[in-house]
Order: sequence, then C-alpha cells, then structure tokens
Amino acid sequence: MFKPLMLKGVDEIHTKKMSERYNPNPAQTLVLGFAAIILAGAILLSLPEASSNGQSVGFVNAIFTATSAVCVTGLVVGDTASYWTVFGKGVILFLIQVGGLGFMTMTTLIALLVGRRISLKERLLMQEALNQFTISGVVRLTKNIIIATMAIETIGAVLLSFRFVPMYGWGKGVGFAVFHSVSAFCNAGFDLMGNYGSLTNFSGDALVTLSIGFLIILGGLGFTVLVDLFEFGTAKNRIDRKFSLHSKLTLYITGILICASFVLILAFEFNNPQTMGNFSGGEKVLSAMFHSVTPRTAGFNTVSMGESTIPTKFLTIILMFIGGAPSSTAGGIKVTTFGVLIFTIFSMANGRDETEIFKRRIPRDIVNRALAVASVSLSVVITGAMLLSLTESGVDFMDILFETTSAFGTVGLSLGLTPDLSQSGKIIIAFIMFIGRLGPMTLAVAVAQKQQKRKAFIKYPEGKVSVG
Repeated sequence: MFKPLMLKGVDEIHTKKMSERYNPNPAQTLVLGFAAIILAGAILLSLPEASSNGQSVGFVNAIFTATSAVCVTGLVVGDTASYWTVFGKGVILFLIQVGGLGFMTMTTLIALLVGRRISLKERLLMQEALNQFTISGVVRLTKNIIIATMAIETIGAVLLSFRFVPMYGWGKGVGFAVFHSVSAFCNAGFDLMGNYGSLTNFSGDALVTLSIGFLIILGGLGFTVLVDLFEFGTAKNRIDRKFSLHSKLTLYITGILICASFVLILAFEFNNPQTMGNFSGGEKVLSAMFHSVTPRTAGFNTVSMGESTIPTKFLTIILMFIGGAPSSTAGGIKVTTFGVLIFTIFSMANGRDETEIFKRRIPRDIVNRALAVASVSLSVVITGAMLLSLTESGVDFMDILFETTSAFGTVGLSLGLTPDLSQSGKIIIAFIMFIGRLGPMTLAVAVAQKQQKRKAFIKYPEGKVSVG
C-alpha cells in the first residue's frame, strides 16, 4: 500500500530535477526565442503565396531571408521589391519590427495590452535583452521603448511620404514610407526600390537621405540613450539633469566616428567617377554624410559600394565591425566596447593603472568583458571569412571579408556577393548574422555570470609574462 506513494515521491523528485536541468537561463531563452521567430518566419516565407512567381523559394532562401530580417541585417538573396509578394513583404516587415525591438519587448507589449502582470523571470529576460545592469525600472524602460519606437517610426513615415506619395500614389507611397521608416530605424537595410538599387536614385535628395540617415542614427544610439536624451530635453532644470556615463560615451564615440568617416569617405570618393566623381558639391557632401552613417549597421546606400575605392571599402569594414550602441537595433561589437578599449589604451599610455573615462574609473571586469567581446567577434569574422573562401571559389577575398563583416555587424551592405552565394555560403552567412545579433551580448553576460560565481573565492599566486 506504500508503493504508489513511494513512486509518487520518486516521480516528483525526478520531475523537479528534470525541470532544473532544462530550465534555460535568460541568455539561453533569448537565443531560443530569436531562433523560434526565425523558424516561424522562414516557414511563412517558404510558402508559395510569399513568392512573386507563385513557387516556394526553398527553405534555405527562406531561412536566410528570415534570419536577415529578424537580425535586422538586410542581406538578400533576391531583390525584395520583385522577389516577394505583398504577403511576403508584410512578413519581412513584421520580422524586422520584432527583430529591431526584440521579442521580449514584443512579449511585454502583448502582456501590457491584455493587462497581465510582468513576472520576475520576464523582468530578468528584459534586463538581459536590454543589456541593463539591474531589473529595476526595466518595465518602465520597455514602455518608453515601445512609445519612442512608434513615435519615431511614425514621424519618419510622414516625412518620407512627402516624397513617395507624389511618386507612387497614396497607397503605394504610404506603404513605401512605412516600410522604409521601420527598416531604417531598426537598422535593417531592406528596401523596395527594385533592381538592388537601394537609395541610389535618391543620392541628391536631401529629404529622403537625411530622413533615413537620422532614423538610422536614432535606432543605432540605443533606447537607453534615447530615453536619456528625452528626459534631458523635457527637464525643467537641465543643469541638475545630467547624462549617464553610458550615454556620454555612446554620443561621444558616435559623433567622432560619423565626423571622421564623413571626412575620409569624402576624400576617398571625391574624384571617383563610379561613385561621387560626377556629383555636384552638395550631392557629394550629402552622399558622404549618408555613407558615414549607413555602415553603422543600416545597410542602405546611395552610391554603388562595389564601385567604391579600396580605402572606402576597408573603412566601411571597420565601421561595420564597430556597429552601434548596446540595447539598440544595431549590431557589431558596439561603440561603448570600442570606446572602453580606446580609453584603456590611452590610460595605459599615460601611465595609469586603471581605465578612466570622463573622470570616472571603469571596473576591471567591464574592461575584460570588452576585450572578450572584441576578441571573440574578430574570431567569428575571421572564421567566417575562411569558411566562405572554401565554399565560394573564385571570389575576391575583399568581397568575402566585406560580406562576412556585414553579416556579423548586421549591416546589410554588400559588394554584390549575396545573390551568388552557394547553399553552404548562405547557411554560413545566416549563422554569422545570428551570432552577430546575439553573440557578443550573450558572451558578455556569460562572462559576467562566471565572474560573479568565482568572485574572490580563490586567488592564485601572481605570475608575469612578457607581452607587446
């Protein structure tokens, strides 16, 4: 008579152990969530209704496009305007929006709409997704993110409609405005201009290029910085309202990168007849400004990247690798990671033992995390380039390195290699896009968690090695 009770107890213990074993941490949940969204999007895009020719595009092409949309990259195997139906374009737009905001933000939005309480586990996931240090205020930050995103994308769509509605009519014009506003703010780089043209027909159009350029910048600054800017702008006493160190560093490095790349690109392409050589002075400045912004994970272009000079291509690779800000729609190693490394070098050159930024000391674990993210990211790009060199025979290595870095930085710029990729190459690039969207963040959190678990329990004797 006691056997059933004993078995019941054993089953409960076994179930508890199984639940503990397969209970994913926040970083793993984010990876699984993004993977599930990509898979669902790929299934929809593989339907005949999504393809303009009425036939399935194949699962590899569908998974590649879904990954590019969710990871807000913009690399495409076929021209978006002619390759997909309205249904297919709608799926891509939805995936871009989910990928740009993050699936946890979308989940929170649904929970708020139905009036459901946000649990502690969901708050931890939101903290991980938004790259915050604590769970305090993450729900409020998420609400602000949703409101800011809808407001900015609406303003962008209204501005773009002034150009697209007269060109295409009300229905198509508004659709174009909304699609490109969402794609620009989410730093996705998908366009509906046709024939892989991106924005080459609008190189001298200040309204289109400046509107999309500002949307790219706002999306790449990060939601934390946007909230900081909004609170500073609306504060009654701006003297007492100060930016956080994170916002200061983000704005500082972003400004330097945009200004420096603008000057360099203008110099490199000024006399290039294939790009800006035949432009007027104003068009050259406008194009140089736009291309100082778009490599920061946006993917739009107003001149042909394939016809640009070697220095411009190499500079673009560097900018794509750096990317935008944390908790933004951008990819790359992030400007704050780059900033921490640069200030660490300056601090060492000035004989300081610790990294100092704007009269603040940066903890050693953050410096180590920045080094780890940069090192692993570089390893991913190098490994991806080597693999593509094997699968894409006869392709120039610059094209391969450019494509790999664009995929990792979730940029979407290409020298024309993407449509000609082999099936193996498409899978490799899709995997790199996925790593680029989640890898550095996941690595940083994993390193931080490991450091917390081992913190100060064991200290080994100090040893020295020669470096440099």
